[in-house]
Amino acid sequence: MAQILIDRPDYINKLCSWQTQTDLVKIVTGARRCGKSKLFALFQQKLLLEKMAGADQIISINLEDPIQSREIGLVWTKQRLVGYNTLLDFVLAKLNPHKMNYVFIDEIQLLEDWQPAANGLRLRENVDLYLTGSNAYMFSGDLANFFGGRYVEIKMQPFSFKEYYEASSKKRMFKSRAQEDMLYGDSLAKVYDSYIRESGFPQTTEFWGDRQMINDYLMDTVYLNTIQKDIVNRFNISDSSKLDAVVRYLFDNIGKETSMRSIERGLKMAAIPTISNYIEGLCDSYLLYRCDRFDIKGKQLLETNPKYYVVDIGLKNALLGHEDADMGYNLENIVYLELLRRGYSVAVGKVKTRTINGERKDIEVDFVAQKCGEREYYQVALYALEPETLRRELASLEEIDDNYPKFLLSMDHGTGENNGIKRLNVLEWLMGIHPIK
Repeated sequence: MAQILIDRPDYINKLCSWQTQTDLVKIVTGARRCGKSKLFALFQQKLLLEKMAGADQIISINLEDPIQSREIGLVWTKQRLVGYNTLLDFVLAKLNPHKMNYVFIDEIQLLEDWQPAANGLRLRENVDLYLTGSNAYMFSGDLANFFGGRYVEIKMQPFSFKEYYEASSKKRMFKSRAQEDMLYGDSLAKVYDSYIRESGFPQTTEFWGDRQMINDYLMDTVYLNTIQKDIVNRFNISDSSKLDAVVRYLFDNIGKETSMRSIERGLKMAAIPTISNYIEGLCDSYLLYRCDRFDIKGKQLLETNPKYYVVDIGLKNALLGHEDADMGYNLENIVYLELLRRGYSVAVGKVKTRTINGERKDIEVDFVAQKCGEREYYQVALYALEPETLRRELASLEEIDDNYPKFLLSMDHGTGENNGIKRLNVLEWLMGIHPIK
């Protein structure tokens, strides 16, 4: 069965918004298998259907494809492709000299010294250049200086909850109508349950309802492939058991303050520099996101005890198994990723420090979200209508003495307001039913 392209309108719109800026390199970054290649295919399809370009104006190269790399003349050496001049000659030979050319190169970081080739193409007046990258370390460098500031990065993730919901309604890849009704029906909660137990990685939608196949795909194609290519090879790890232990620890402690010392104690590992390298590798491969803490009163980031969130809850569950006890942290993880998708920079908010039962304790709000000079505060709770729970969840927001918007997101139905704090159903918020400017 041919794989169906599932639309990613938010990302397509971002590409379209930058399309006229042909002197800018458009770089799409994100975890392996989050849909970057399919995004390029969708965008190319749009260019053709809307007659913005003909087939002779589109050049598409996937450096993960060994056959295409060989046809170009590139050679593998030490996990990198060499021959950027060969790639440049290949593209130049295909350019239509009389029209604008749209050049797409997938996984550009696999090419050693790729920057000169990319910059050479950027400087041509009849080339609009699009790149993808799956590893921040191999993709790193001072791009702003290298490209003279002439690039824009589009950060891509697996399906959001809204994308997953819409994809499920379009594909209908179920064995029976009864199975469809059982999994989805009219309830956002049922779709959410499937979303966190299965995955937001796009290709898993080919296996809807078959959790064994989904788990196998997530472990083999996503997790082990990323770990091997982006971390084991990078740090020359001969025994990956300690790396696996660090991954499991971090995945099992999403949304909790974490320090190198706490991981060392928890795993009885005595090599903090090694642990730090592993975490750096996980973040560079986009499997893990670091969320720093922000002193709201002091208006500065704090260097200690960040929190970490995983790129996809389904991946976490494939590695660790699904635990109902993690539901609150899973929801917090999903809200964090959604705020990033909406273009916010996100931190954990330290409100103040208090002495409670003789122990100094930071009073914090789950997220401080900032964009374009504005700020919003978010507290996330699984359920919050029970009076004592509501009082506790509102307390940290009520301690904040500025006038920026404050929100409590939970699975409770309906909306409400307490002392200026808006209470919203989190699934409706994830669907964009309660748009927040």
